[in-house]
Amino acid sequence: MENNLSLEPEILNKINTWLEGSYDADTKAELQRLVDAKDTDTLTDSFYKELEFGTGGLRGIMGVGSNRMNRYTIGMATQGLSNYLLKSFPDQRVSVAIAHDSRNNSDVFARVVADVFSANGIKVYFFKELRPTPILSFAIRHLGCQSGVVLTASHNPKEYNGYKAYWNDGGQVTAPHDKNIIAEVNKIQSVDQVKFDRNEANIEYILEEVDQAYLDKVATLSVDPEMIKRQQDLKIVFTPIHGTGVTLVPRALERFGFTNVHVLEAQATPDGNFPTVVYPNPEEKDAMDLAMQKAKELDADLVMATDPDADRVGMAVKDQHGQWVLLNGNQTAALLTYYILQAWKKAGKLTGKEYVVNTIVTTDLINRVAEGFGVDCYETLTGFKYIATIMREKEGEAQYICGGEESYGFLVGDFVRDKDAVSACAMIAEMVASAKDQGKSIFELMIQMYTEFGYFKEDLISLTKKGHRGALEIQEMMQELRENPPQTIAGSPVTTLIDYKTGFSRNLQSGEEKATGLESSNVLQFLTEDGTKVSARPSGTEPKIKFYFSVREPLNSAEEFEQVGKKLDEKIQRIISDLKLT
Repeated sequence: MENNLSLEPEILNKINTWLEGSYDADTKAELQRLVDAKDTDTLTDSFYKELEFGTGGLRGIMGVGSNRMNRYTIGMATQGLSNYLLKSFPDQRVSVAIAHDSRNNSDVFARVVADVFSANGIKVYFFKELRPTPILSFAIRHLGCQSGVVLTASHNPKEYNGYKAYWNDGGQVTAPHDKNIIAEVNKIQSVDQVKFDRNEANIEYILEEVDQAYLDKVATLSVDPEMIKRQQDLKIVFTPIHGTGVTLVPRALERFGFTNVHVLEAQATPDGNFPTVVYPNPEEKDAMDLAMQKAKELDADLVMATDPDADRVGMAVKDQHGQWVLLNGNQTAALLTYYILQAWKKAGKLTGKEYVVNTIVTTDLINRVAEGFGVDCYETLTGFKYIATIMREKEGEAQYICGGEESYGFLVGDFVRDKDAVSACAMIAEMVASAKDQGKSIFELMIQMYTEFGYFKEDLISLTKKGHRGALEIQEMMQELRENPPQTIAGSPVTTLIDYKTGFSRNLQSGEEKATGLESSNVLQFLTEDGTKVSARPSGTEPKIKFYFSVREPLNSAEEFEQVGKKLDEKIQRIISDLKLT
């Protein structure tokens, strides 16, 4: 093919490789269509780089090309993972578990993954029907696997799909395995090196036994079953937003003892086109509008929603004026931590050897709550794989209670090593039932938490920068922040700059430097004299740069809640204005 498309030589070479290589006819026809249409933007974005493992593995738009999700990029990743597994466990029969969500092509991609693993002599345990991501994490340890893969793009738009790789502890792959797997993938110079020929003898379908074993474990998380008996008719509206949550969340709630659960029919059927929402994301109020309408009709006590692979959960409750409001991920994680530690203390389960985990961009209120109950709190980089790393390191020494992150991820108990919306839904229902049993709303419980530990308020701005040019813009923004950090934020002097890329925290007044103790990550944090925290972080899985804001004030009484909240809102707007993010 001649270069009459004004494409970089490297991109042109890749296109020629795909047109002339061992790719199927449909793939070649689609690529030729893009070439004939002179769609240089799509061709550039599709071929300018290889898909890489980020915080969540592979994730990208589906289509042809090295930077797209398709059978070949997935096949090469799986061949690289196969090679690495066979090297890492030379004296064992290597086995893996595979699951997929409701996205378009997730089932097709899952079969490709099974094909490649089985062709490499690896035993495959295959969830034939769609299942939540957390049960894949559970299955790895339950079945004694060395690895696992789930096909999902979590809460991304419908054009996306993804591939999350797990290690034998049930957590997503971390250093050094992530980079080593990429190194193995990069050794594959041609799709001809990928073994696509399925070996059915190496594939075993996962049956109901794994679901039951998982639900048995979820049932053990309930701290106060007697209270649930009194509140078993708690009126709950649940929506899986066309995803996998429908397979296990209602069953988990039933196992906890809740008998009045209403699954939202309009969003109950798994569908990768997500027909009733723009984004299948419980962080978005629009995604929960139908469920909240249903809750108003029923005069429900609680609304919960899970994303397509049911690892994130959003909740809505009535505020102090009786209006339905969506709590953010920070509020949900802090409330759950507060309730669980209270319940553990009441049940006499706190021995001084327990801990919780928080991430660096999640509310510091979790740290405060843990400290108030005499429980250790460890901080990690963003991504539940880092929480899983701490769980692995502490196993046998201390007991993990729970951990969460602001992006609606939470995990109770240690039998799963990834965020788990199934068990979180059950625990949220228990928390709301407990408040009701005491004659309180969950909103009143939240205000009570603020009066005890301080009113923390968080917000987030996410700037989307698509394609090759967008990636460069994000780099430039981070470089500018490093070279010219703000001196003041919302009128308060910046006292500390933490650069997780270099691994050092610097006191801007004394010049003292300290190591963060965490692995390198492209995140900057600015801490001010008045306790404000601002974080800048490019996403590892999406074409976005995210800015996180956390402000706080004492809350002396419940009566001051709205007044202090307004003050904190105004402060966040000043921060956004100061950093020129509007």
